[in-house]
Amino acid sequence: MVVDRTDRRAATAGLVLVTAIWGSTFFLIKGAVASHDPLDFLSVRFLIAAVIVALVFHRRLRRLGRREWLIGLGLGAVYGIAQVLQTWGLTMTDASVSGFITGTYVIITPLLLWLVLRRTLGVGVWGAVVLALGGLAVLGLTGVSGGFGELITFLGAAVYAVHIVLLEKPSKQIDALALTAVQMVGIAAVCTVMALPDGITAPSGDGVWFAVLYTAVMAGVITMALQTWAQARISPTRVALLMTLEPVFASAFAIALGGESLTWRLMLGGSLILGAMALGILSDRDSAAPMSEQPQTAPALSRDASAKPHYSAEPELHEPPLKITAPRTITASGPAGHPSLDRSTGS
Repeated sequence: MVVDRTDRRAATAGLVLVTAIWGSTFFLIKGAVASHDPLDFLSVRFLIAAVIVALVFHRRLRRLGRREWLIGLGLGAVYGIAQVLQTWGLTMTDASVSGFITGTYVIITPLLLWLVLRRTLGVGVWGAVVLALGGLAVLGLTGVSGGFGELITFLGAAVYAVHIVLLEKPSKQIDALALTAVQMVGIAAVCTVMALPDGITAPSGDGVWFAVLYTAVMAGVITMALQTWAQARISPTRVALLMTLEPVFASAFAIALGGESLTWRLMLGGSLILGAMALGILSDRDSAAPMSEQPQTAPALSRDASAKPHYSAEPELHEPPLKITAPRTITASGPAGHPSLDRSTGS
């Protein structure tokens, strides 16, 4: 797959939009799970998302083979496990601590690329990772107790990193919208299985239903489609760095809509994260030039008798001039309607 600079910039902008949407959902989900079981919330949310994508993209789904379905369901199952762990951990930890620990996938992702895929990363990329972690810590970390909730949240961050790494290759091979739809089915299956033992209770109240529908469509279908499309065009490390913008947007929405005040933590932490993004993007540029930028080599001339001759409107004097020893005979068999010379010498 040939990716040019315009595609990479569009993918980067798409992931920034993804993090903005995720950031806008934080206070909605926090309020919803305060009055509704978290697993029931996730199950209903992703079941609705799965039904929507199945109805909208049913033609694309029918074109997928068994292998593509298995890959998509596997990726969805991984993402669903991460969602369950993160939401479960959020019920046992402070929101600021949960946000910081979840953001550690920014360092887990390049570690997985290095350990599992043996991919070499530059010093600038590692510097950006450390800078992003510092920004996350300043932005939200007020104290970590090291309890069970923190452990569960960290496991969720690790599974998010696994999903980012696993998504890289399929995103280049499978139609993005179809892969999104299958992943939604996988996520819904995992969340529903986890919620079934205690029974699934439907949401009650306009506020909870709004949170369910908004997160199902905007933070489910749309964000997954954008992430899947974008990861075919930029590296997993850049994806992880861009996703650290989520707590920045979450704080911005909390200030704009939740009545919170602008603090030095937000200004300093947000600045560190933005700096990490800039450093990571500059250090993680794809060294392979797009096909359109590669120099074109003129095709070599072939003297193969099976090759089709090329006729030029101008005469070419590649052969020595013929010595005519007999009267010329004009025929109509020349190429492009031009008369040809009978080269018989008469001897």
